[in-house]
Amino acid sequence: MTRSVALSRLLLVHAAVTLAAGVALVVAPGLIPGAIGIDLSPSAYLVSYLLAAAELGFAVLSFQARRLTDAGALRAVVSACVTLHAASALLEVYAFAQGVSAAIWLNVAARVLIVGLFLRLRPSGAGR
Repeated sequence: MTRSVALSRLLLVHAAVTLAAGVALVVAPGLIPGAIGIDLSPSAYLVSYLLAAAELGFAVLSFQARRLTDAGALRAVVSACVTLHAASALLEVYAFAQGVSAAIWLNVAARVLIVGLFLRLRPSGAGR
């Protein structure tokens, strides 16, 4: 499998996972936070809804990017995905330090894996 085919498949999987997370955050706003011991009252659901909007945006970005052929455009998409997941992983570690359940480490590990895959499959070339 070529690197571009692998990146296209990663983007498709990323689109599916972020779409699922976005829908879950809208339909059951307390479900994902509750998985790590965070109880959201209905008055705090806006936080889940805003996160859902970001997840849905990344789902669309990833889904549409899988057909791009321009290396510069693909590098920009990969950079955005790496930034999202690297920053999220760092902030999840910070949240753990503030008292969030150790269950957050599964999410941190998943994000580190995702960052690694995106960096490995990132198109090479100028402007890296």
